[in-house]
Amino acid sequence: MTTRDVVEKFFGLLASGDPDKVAEVFADDIDWYVPGSASLPWTGPRTKGSEVADYLRTLGANIVPEKNIDDVEALLVQGDHAVMLGRFTRVAKRTGRTFDMPIAMHLQVAGDKIVKMYLYEDTLKVSEAYAE
Repeated sequence: MTTRDVVEKFFGLLASGDPDKVAEVFADDIDWYVPGSASLPWTGPRTKGSEVADYLRTLGANIVPEKNIDDVEALLVQGDHAVMLGRFTRVAKRTGRTFDMPIAMHLQVAGDKIVKMYLYEDTLKVSEAYAE
């Protein structure tokens, strides 16, 4: 599989909503980073592909998934790296606040598995949406 094939498979599985299937696209050892704070339990680094499903479940428990809007504007691929540019709209379950922001996601692929995923988003906007 090419880098583009693996990344497109990842996004397709994300859309299907099955955390365990999404986790299968990741290598055993990963470099994963979602910025945030201790008050947002899904944020922070992960080092094992087995942690991906729990990340998605935790995130899903803290947003209103049926109100998600994911807009992929571009997918740029060079070698084993891919960068997705787009927008996320989410609703914070705890507060009911909607937040919308541009995002970028950097992925790296080795073989047919993702070994790196860094999410770049407006962490202030996310924190404010969850603030009591």
